[in-house]
Amino acid sequence: MSRRANPNAALARAVWSERYRCASAHPPDANPSATWARVAACAAAEGPDPRGWRGRYHRLMASGLFLPAGRVLAGADCGDARTLLNCFVMSPAPNGQAARRSWLAEAAVTLAAGGGVGWDFSALRGGSGAVLDTLTACERMCRAATAGESRGGAMMAALDMAHADAGDFIRAKRQAGVLPRFNLSLLVDDACMLAVAGQREPGSAWRVGEARSRWRQVLESMLASSEPGLLFTDTINRENNLWWRERLAGTNPCGEAPLPAYGACMLGSINLARLVLRPFTPRAHLDVQRLEVVVSTAVRMLDDLLDRAGYPLARQRRVALQSRRLGLGVMGLADALAMLGQRYDTPEAAETAGRIMEQIKLAAYAASVRLARRRGPFPAWRRDPFLAGAFVSRLPGKLRDAIARDGLRNSHLLAVAPTGSISLLAGNVSPGIEPIPLLEGARSLQMRSDTQGFPVVDPAWSAWRRRHRGRGPFMQAGEVSPLAQLAIQAAVQRQVDGAIAKTLLVPADTTIGQLDGWLRWAHRHGIKGLAVHRPGSVRACPA
Repeated sequence: MSRRANPNAALARAVWSERYRCASAHPPDANPSATWARVAACAAAEGPDPRGWRGRYHRLMASGLFLPAGRVLAGADCGDARTLLNCFVMSPAPNGQAARRSWLAEAAVTLAAGGGVGWDFSALRGGSGAVLDTLTACERMCRAATAGESRGGAMMAALDMAHADAGDFIRAKRQAGVLPRFNLSLLVDDACMLAVAGQREPGSAWRVGEARSRWRQVLESMLASSEPGLLFTDTINRENNLWWRERLAGTNPCGEAPLPAYGACMLGSINLARLVLRPFTPRAHLDVQRLEVVVSTAVRMLDDLLDRAGYPLARQRRVALQSRRLGLGVMGLADALAMLGQRYDTPEAAETAGRIMEQIKLAAYAASVRLARRRGPFPAWRRDPFLAGAFVSRLPGKLRDAIARDGLRNSHLLAVAPTGSISLLAGNVSPGIEPIPLLEGARSLQMRSDTQGFPVVDPAWSAWRRRHRGRGPFMQAGEVSPLAQLAIQAAVQRQVDGAIAKTLLVPADTTIGQLDGWLRWAHRHGIKGLAVHRPGSVRACPA
């Protein structure tokens, strides 16, 4: 396709060149096809018939139907010590200087290898600024560990809502330029949300007045600085497939992968915009048969990559391979909905999004059963407690029978990452489950030496306007109400055993009462976590 026919080609090429081209490979990547070939060869190296699987993996990426996460694209067989995993959770923050030095050193090794990290800071003794002091030390460590890297480092800090330093944590980023490498999230349990609603759970330490006061601080800070985000811990742990052996309190930097200490997850995303047949017609539909093939191949590819990932710490390798967590997600959902003739803000679209994710879930679990039959289940597999899990108990009976008989290769299979860069590489499709950011306009990209602007057109919008007038089913992100965004997230989350990276875009004039209502709705409807972005907030303004 020519540059004229594809206005997003220049941006896609720049993203590839800046972020994913490997100059140290043998030979160096000459074009994106060479990158696909390098990644496919890495993934297929361990299994039987490496040539055949290498070809399948290459075709899957070259078709634009699936891309593994950025660390895989940048690091596979690249001849250096970079990890292929985007996301890790480290051990909880310790008390004591000696323990903290070792703890920071482990994180430095992980960040230097290219992994993003998340921590739970809730075990720190509070009341004397210990949490903010430790965050500042982590910021300095990250700056040193990633010096010279164009993308720097990414970190997530999580803290229990009841912690003595929670007030300082909530307000930490209300000043521009503070902790720029950190996302902050509060760990909020059901008892807290019940107290916010005016009821006290028997035995809970939360009093109604205290919970409401702290909740108001959260709402005020979200509107002022778009920080902190929320992680609903009881929902996360109720839905954890390994509920009997681990308690989850930390996530990777974008929030889509709740993980145990030293845990990691291999991510990749299916491009739904490439799977719609007869778009913008009464006969528009998703190519379900092709989707099942894509899912099956992607699951095998991600499972292969787990063994080739390059773990910065030996303990990370042990923990990751005990569960073999995968995070298969999507991009191009908003484009696909428009191509199916559905506005993103309708109940019909939420139902369709959930149904699509359900089809991916069933295909992914079936693929993992087949892998377990050939390769064996994940080492931490235990049939009875696994089948008793809340998420697994909702799977169809036939699939549960197959899992009971053969096990699963992977304890978790699904997570929806934000796909910021790889969605641009895939032709500027809509990222993750988010609405279309921009139908047409200009996009800035941070290069190694400067920031450059590129013209962009959403590909589904481009296809629509060649034959139609008016906006039709299309919406931009700023036009979608917060409740409609949450409806899509909730529908997809019901089909996802991991979590979803979601930024709730709220209007600039949002009131505390409105935000309160939206966040309580999110908790009631099973959403595991989210961040909030308000245009005009501190985080939205240049530092």
